Amino acid sequence: MEDLSPRHGDSVFAGLVGASQVLGLVSVVLTGVWMGHYRGGFAWDGSAQEFNLHPLCMVLGLIFLQGDAILVYRVFRNEAKKHVKLLHGIIHLLALIISIVGVVAVFDFHRAAKIPDMYSLHSWCGMATLILFCLQWVLGLLFFLFPVASSWLRATYLPIHVFCGLSLLVMAIGTSLLGITEKLLFSIMTTYSQFAPEGVLANALGILLVLYGVTLVYLLTKEEYRRPPNPEEESLSVHFKNLTEGEVPTP
Repeated sequence: MEDLSPRHGDSVFAGLVGASQVLGLVSVVLTGVWMGHYRGGFAWDGSAQEFNLHPLCMVLGLIFLQGDAILVYRVFRNEAKKHVKLLHGIIHLLALIISIVGVVAVFDFHRAAKIPDMYSLHSWCGMATLILFCLQWVLGLLFFLFPVASSWLRATYLPIHVFCGLSLLVMAIGTSLLGITEKLLFSIMTTYSQFAPEGVLANALGILLVLYGVTLVYLLTKEEYRRPPNPEEESLSVHFKNLTEGEVPTP
């Protein structure tokens, strides 16, 4: 029975990771279907079709890819930490680029349509999330991928970095829910209460985003899924600390 317990835990973990990926991918696909089928497709010409890139880019970048960038520390928890760090940083960079494209698209559309910017709660929360996400990525780069800070400072900042990463994911999902509601009220206000197919699809998208977030928060906060201590990495970290802080390593 004792031998089956770790195996059962691994199966549950694999199932939850798989479920998170299905939820995330289906959310991206539903966003594409919503904007492509119900809102006229995509373009880059200042039209409403350019605006349609905004929700797609934000769900793909700021939610799905950001979530996966955090999840790599659980999925690859037994791999070399330097490789996981690099993958974490690359996925986050990709998420950042895609998110910036989505924000540029909505500002470009607003300018062409002469619509005011930054007046809604959705836009305030969204801009705050994106700015903090940029800051989080830069600090992660400086503290961990190409560390310029002392080992003490890195150790102090690490729990803050982890907390902020999870908080940003929650903020991104909450902001998306605000955006979904705002878009529906702007587009189908008269038929929304009659369970119009577009409204049902968008509501389903919102539920999937919440489920994706809940699954990731569970995976990221459950103690048994954390990266186990690696004696070799800890030894290298101590050696690096001794070298950078001028201490003589003890045998």
